[in-house]
Amino acid sequence: MNKEFFEAVRMLEKEKGVPAALLCERIQQALIVALRNDYNKKEVVFCEIDAEKESMRVWLRKNVVEEIEDEDTDILVEDAQKYQSTAKAGDIIEIEMASREFSRVAAQTAKHVIRQGIREAERGQVMEEFQKRYQELITATVHRVDPVNGNVILDIGKGDAILPKAEQVPGEVIKEGDLIKVFVVDIRTGEKNGPRIMISRTHPGLVKRLFETEVPEIYDGAVEIKAVSREAGSRTKIAVAATQDENIDPVGACIGQRGARVEKIVELLGGEKIDIVKYSEDPKLFISAALAPADVLSVEIDPTATNACHVTVPDDQLSLAIGNKGQNARLAAKLTGWKIDIQPESGFFKTSDTQ
Repeated sequence: MNKEFFEAVRMLEKEKGVPAALLCERIQQALIVALRNDYNKKEVVFCEIDAEKESMRVWLRKNVVEEIEDEDTDILVEDAQKYQSTAKAGDIIEIEMASREFSRVAAQTAKHVIRQGIREAERGQVMEEFQKRYQELITATVHRVDPVNGNVILDIGKGDAILPKAEQVPGEVIKEGDLIKVFVVDIRTGEKNGPRIMISRTHPGLVKRLFETEVPEIYDGAVEIKAVSREAGSRTKIAVAATQDENIDPVGACIGQRGARVEKIVELLGGEKIDIVKYSEDPKLFISAALAPADVLSVEIDPTATNACHVTVPDDQLSLAIGNKGQNARLAAKLTGWKIDIQPESGFFKTSDTQ
């Protein structure tokens, strides 16, 4: 049993990265419990497994007595002297157990612990892999679409991940075998079945990472994404700024020649509209830009409230500034972090939208 056991331990160490010493320690602890249960030996069974020497020994510890009080823990002097000739009453002796006495229990225990070690190692590898991908994009293959709840099970290389229905783009049709890009929102440890990967197709981070992939100036750091607000499947607003060279047009860099760069991202998002605006440290300029495609006449900061402003637009731009069901104003508010009150130039109509 020893040879096969240590071969299995070494193989596990090599293939799964589980240290042999750690695995042997776990098997040793589990084996002691198993033997005590199997032989009803209370606390008298001991075990030692040495990964380096590739040795295993199991022994009983007995109290040498003149008269037996406990069959499990006591041994008569004359019996003790068969194992240790100098044994006398009051001594504690160790009696080696032959491998045939414990091999069955040891084999079962080792098999169980090794299986557990493999599972833990695989979970650890998955965890390590996804820690590297935290808040990054990954391309995954659709393994299955649950017909009951609409959740999508994705093959992500070292395991599966679930894309919940709530994290899918509204109206998007996902089929088995599709390759899709998802954003790793979070990695939760301590789950019963191993680390849980939280992924999304609706998170604003997905759009941000797509721009970093498609726009070299963003990847190189010449252009920075300052903020993103998104209503997945419908519209996204993204604010960008040049970080080094003022001659770089950050909006133009994101749009690309003849719109090639942004069109690629729109395609990946299933036709979702994208407004790219220039970021400014001046809140008035930033708010004005964020309300694009509407023209803005003025932005007045409200001194009586925190991060609140009044925006005036031409009468014929009011609907555009507010957007369908308030979407444009709502996304602008999320993008800038300001509460925006919009009114027409004539002053006859007034509406407001908050974050």
